[in-house]
Amino acid sequence: MNHFYDALETRSPAEREAAHMQALPRQVAHAQAQSPAMHELLAGIDARAVTGRAALARLPVIRKGELHERQKAGRTSGQDVFGGFAAVGFGAGMPRVFASPGPIYEPEGTGKDYWRMARAIYAAGFRSGELVHNCFSYHFVPAGSMMETGAHALGCTVFPGGTGQTEQQVQAMAELKPAGYIGTPSFLKIIVDKAQEMGIALPSLKKAMVGGEAFPPSLRDWFTERGIDVYQSFATADLGLIAYETSAREGLVLDEGVIVEIVRPGTGDPVPEGEVGELVVTTLNPDYPLIRFGTGDLSAVLPGACPTGRTNARIRGWMGRADQTVKIRGMFVHPGQVADIARRFPEVIKARLVVSGEMANDSMTFQVEAVTAGDTHAGLDQRISEAIRDVTKLRGTVELLSPGSLPNDGKVIEDVRSYK
Repeated sequence: MNHFYDALETRSPAEREAAHMQALPRQVAHAQAQSPAMHELLAGIDARAVTGRAALARLPVIRKGELHERQKAGRTSGQDVFGGFAAVGFGAGMPRVFASPGPIYEPEGTGKDYWRMARAIYAAGFRSGELVHNCFSYHFVPAGSMMETGAHALGCTVFPGGTGQTEQQVQAMAELKPAGYIGTPSFLKIIVDKAQEMGIALPSLKKAMVGGEAFPPSLRDWFTERGIDVYQSFATADLGLIAYETSAREGLVLDEGVIVEIVRPGTGDPVPEGEVGELVVTTLNPDYPLIRFGTGDLSAVLPGACPTGRTNARIRGWMGRADQTVKIRGMFVHPGQVADIARRFPEVIKARLVVSGEMANDSMTFQVEAVTAGDTHAGLDQRISEAIRDVTKLRGTVELLSPGSLPNDGKVIEDVRSYK
């Protein structure tokens, strides 16, 4: 059985860098010509001169917040729901469009394995002819489609389990006997716990690929004790696959279809190798040609090559956020969403979202300074709770506080979760 997905994984670092730097000016030129937003953001840039990392580092970093604002402006004006970033439009060239919290809309192109997830799924041990139980969401967000198209590219059959309905998930696994699971690690733990509670064995469940959440070693060990070999992938709805875990269990290997930089948070300046900074990614995807897209995620480059023989650079994995945006149960929650919820209620003076708990058991509390604090008859807490679910697609509890109770430190989202 071939240990590698393709020959790209074992080419020399110099060969890879040369190929990427040869493709880079073409991608910049393509973005300038086909993406109105990139045309504006890269105005005055000679694409032919962007042939190395130093030249790339001189280009502006595009933040998720800017993408959101341009999309919002495009929708308001009725011009372009993608804010001018997509190089394709509705129709045969875009079979699906997805929405992530914000909302931010992402196009899906027609290319086989458009999100490039097959490489990560293969590294997790999945092979052609196997059944994959896919528990990423299939509605609104692209995660379900990202994994399904990657599994199909490998020649796998997919059961679209999606999220929720835990008992039905257990029943389907027991009867269909999938080779493995794909989804968030917390939901896999819920399924395994539910199967034990129901007295149902899942002997076929030997491997999994997870993403969308932090995956601490303690939880990986918990799965290992139950005979499930679990690997991580790191992908975003904007960029597709960025990096993936291998059997070496030493960081995450970068995908072959992206150019990754680690920059000092709040700037576009690359940091020395090994220093923690923000992941900035240039994708070689022609349909959605994002150049120097700031993910807002923190990581660092690991020294040396992967012991498996893959020669691309490795990163330490997700190490937190460069801004206050957090990921809760696989979904991003932005500071702007907290403000959106607060603006809906004239009684609210100030608000803060506190994310607490441990991995696979996190919770969110919406702390609110309100003029009606303590007045349960007003039903404010229930109305805010409904707004939280409407805006973030997640459930949260509401804590009403007296005016002046919250610290004056500028924080809108506070993440106090334990990742031990």
